[in-house]
Amino acid sequence: PYREPKYFEKINSFDAATIEVPKDLKAVAAQIIQIPNIASKRWIYVQYDSMVGTGNASTNAPSDAAIVIAKPTNKALALTTDCNSRYVFANPYKGAMIAVAEAARNIVCSGGQPLGVTNCLNFGNPFDPEVYYQFVHAIKGMGEACKKFNTPVTGGNVSFYNQGPDGAVYPTPTIGMVGVLDSVNEKMTMDFKQEDDEIYLVGVQRNDINSSEYLHKVHGVEYSPCPYFDIDEEYELQHEIQKMIHKKLINSAHDVSEGGLFVALIESCFNRNLGFEVEAHDDAIRDDAYWFGEAQSRVVVSVSKENRNDFNMLLEKMEMTVTYLGKVSAGNIKVNAEDWGYVADWKDKYENAIANLLAGHESEHALTAL
Repeated sequence: PYREPKYFEKINSFDAATIEVPKDLKAVAAQIIQIPNIASKRWIYVQYDSMVGTGNASTNAPSDAAIVIAKPTNKALALTTDCNSRYVFANPYKGAMIAVAEAARNIVCSGGQPLGVTNCLNFGNPFDPEVYYQFVHAIKGMGEACKKFNTPVTGGNVSFYNQGPDGAVYPTPTIGMVGVLDSVNEKMTMDFKQEDDEIYLVGVQRNDINSSEYLHKVHGVEYSPCPYFDIDEEYELQHEIQKMIHKKLINSAHDVSEGGLFVALIESCFNRNLGFEVEAHDDAIRDDAYWFGEAQSRVVVSVSKENRNDFNMLLEKMEMTVTYLGKVSAGNIKVNAEDWGYVADWKDKYENAIANLLAGHESEHALTAL
C-alpha cells in the first residue's frame, strides 16, 4: 500500500511571487557556481585514475557525457549518470522522467545515440506508505521515459532503508546511460572554440525557478514543484541537436541543467579561457528565472561565422524555438552590457569551491580537536 506524501501540500502551495528577484545578479551567480552540486568535481577525480587506460577522449575536451574510444575500432561510447533527487522529491513521476531525459540529452549533446540504461534506485523504508509512493511513481516515470527514448533498462539495483534520525533520503533513481558514436570524430564538446562565434539557446526559456539550486540554496526553499518538463518537447529538442551535430553546423553544445542558463554559459568558457558577451532579457520572465531557472529541454550551442548561413537555413525548417544570445569573447564576461569580470576569476571560484569547502571543514575539526 502507498499514499501521496503529506509534504506535497507544501509543494503545491509554493508561490514564486513571494520570492524577491535579487538586484545583484552577478553576486548570486558567483554564489551559485560555488555550490557543491554545481562546482567542479576536479578535486575529487584527480585523486584516482580518470584516464581509463588511453581510451578517455574527454580529458582535455570536455563534453556533456564522457567519451571512451572503443579500441581497436574508431567507434566510441558515450557514458553518463544523472539524477536530480530534488526534482524526484517534488514529483517522483516527472523527476524520474527528467533523470532519463537529461541522460539522453547529455549523450546527444556529445554526438552520441542513446542505447540503454542501468539504474541505482535509492529510497527510504518501503514499508512507509509515502516512501513506497515515491518508489512506485519513480519507476513509472523512468519506464515511460525509457520507452520514449528507446533506451531499454538492462539491469540495475534497488537500495531501500536509506534513512537516519531525520528521515529518509531524497528519492534518488540514478540513471546510468550508454550511447554510441559511429566514429569518435563525431564527438561534440561543450566548450566555446573561438572568439566571435555566435551563441544560441535551443529550446524555450520559461518563467520557472521551481526546485532549482538557486531557489534552494540562495533562498532556502525546500518545498517547490518540479521544474517545467514536457517529454515530447524534449524528444524534439534532442532530434534537432543531432541534426546540427551531424551536419557539422555547431562548434559546441552544452545542456542547461543545474544552475540554469548562466552556469551552462560559464562552463562553456573554462576549457579555453574564453568569455561571452550576452544581451538577453524577456519582460515575461523574471531575471532570476532567466539566468538560474532549471526548466528542462534547453541547450546552449555556438556557431562560427562560416556556418551561420547554413545554420539559419536549418532553423527555418525547425519548429523548435532558438534564441540568439550573443558572442564568444576573448576572456571577459558581459551580461546585458554589464561587466562581470574575467573568466579566469570565475574559473578559480568554480574549480576551487569544493577544495575550499573541505579545507574549511578540516580547520573546524582541527579546532574542535584542540
